[in-house]
Amino acid sequence: MSKKVRVRFAPSPTGGLHLGGVRTVLYNYLFAKQHKGDFVLRIEDTDQSRYIAGAEEYIIDCLKWCGLNPDEGPHVGGDYEPYRQSQRKDFYKEFAEQLVKDGHAYYAFDTPEEIEAMREKQKAEGKHTLHYDHSTRGSMHNSLPLSPKETKEIIDAGTPYVIRIKIHPGEIISFEDMIRGTVEFNTDNVDDKVLLKADGMPTYHLAVVVDDYLMKITHAFRGEEWLPSAPVHILLWKYLGWINDMPKWAHLPLILKPDGNGKLSKRDGDRLGFPVFAMNWTDPKTGELIKGFKELGFLPEAFINLLAVLGWNDGTEQEIYTLDELIEKFSIERVHHAGAKFDYEKAKWFNHEWIKKLPVASWQLTVKNNFINRGLLIEDDNKFNKVLELVKDRCTLLTDFYEQSVFFFVAPEKIDVDSIKPKWNDNKQMFFIELVRAFELIQQWQHDDLENTFKEIAAAHQLKPGELMLPLRIMLVGGKFGPGVFDIASVIGKEETVKRIKYTLGLFV
Repeated sequence: MSKKVRVRFAPSPTGGLHLGGVRTVLYNYLFAKQHKGDFVLRIEDTDQSRYIAGAEEYIIDCLKWCGLNPDEGPHVGGDYEPYRQSQRKDFYKEFAEQLVKDGHAYYAFDTPEEIEAMREKQKAEGKHTLHYDHSTRGSMHNSLPLSPKETKEIIDAGTPYVIRIKIHPGEIISFEDMIRGTVEFNTDNVDDKVLLKADGMPTYHLAVVVDDYLMKITHAFRGEEWLPSAPVHILLWKYLGWINDMPKWAHLPLILKPDGNGKLSKRDGDRLGFPVFAMNWTDPKTGELIKGFKELGFLPEAFINLLAVLGWNDGTEQEIYTLDELIEKFSIERVHHAGAKFDYEKAKWFNHEWIKKLPVASWQLTVKNNFINRGLLIEDDNKFNKVLELVKDRCTLLTDFYEQSVFFFVAPEKIDVDSIKPKWNDNKQMFFIELVRAFELIQQWQHDDLENTFKEIAAAHQLKPGELMLPLRIMLVGGKFGPGVFDIASVIGKEETVKRIKYTLGLFV
């Protein structure tokens, strides 16, 4: 590649960041880093009616959590500032006016009522697509039949207007998609999109072309829902004289509902009980909290990993990838054409694998904060780390650690004695009484010494150790779960172990 690779993620600050958006970021990031290029964050905030305060900062926080930090953007600066479209308003108007001057666009003065009347007329004629295009513009209120002088007089009178691209019918527009190969469109099916709105702000169609050109973007990866806009964008690149600088495009497949029936939405997550946003998002208008992967206990490494393989593979059976491995192995050409079904159980599997794979120190603080938020202060970090190491194989989410290990720090509130009673007898009662005495006298409070003592007393009572392990476990943790029982005893210490056994024995008296 002769030019330096430059890619961009250009979200609108209108709400939470969907996992499909993060996957788009990831593919951009991997491609840029693989080719020693730049990853740009550009905020597309030209639709001020949908702008939500705090959404831009939220997007930046999500990217930071994922470890996908932009090389340029509104928060880090760069050679192509500003990176918010609302601050680039003058750029767009200049190019929109140039398109009008060159005959590729026109002023449209239609009122909302006139537009609605046109659509109603099309409906009455049985048309399914309601377009302002070559077939309707001749009967609408625009500058095409007017002289420059007449047009100027209308504008000078303060009449609101938009600028629309002029699409010529009967043309075939094609381009090479990096995923889909040759894609073709017939302009008979393309309407005269608005380029500049009445408030002077550009629409996405104009802004994305102008910004990609001015910021020297070489490759543009976006969702397949933008495919219908491609002919308009290609024509703008052509009409503005920049066609040789147009980025190479790749339209990414959708992330589908678990049943494969349509695009995964926030409502699907609510309905099926899993997140679709990267991080918690609170809607400032409704106060509704929408949970994210981060707060539900996902590691960023796992989140990135599961998104990478949601519609891509490297041709092998490998599933677990570090970010560096993804940078090395990623290929946009191996992204699948079809949509990928989201599988939350598989997502949790990735997280479980990453919990086991990473050193405890890399996620210890997150888990510790969760304990603190639930009212449990951790004072001994060495003990805490030892506990996390013992239970991590049993945890799918970081939030699982509390339930799986709280008994190491506080005695269980409830003891599942109902699971012990059916096979309880006097011999077992005497065994545990003697075990308490032996534990009180033991000098080396270590796993092997505890286990040996336990087995010796069991043999003396002619009991099988297997019959006694479950009662001891329930005495120490309250239920049928947890790591090795002697690991538990060795960590909680002699005094606490003896105390919990005595307490449970008291329940049988």
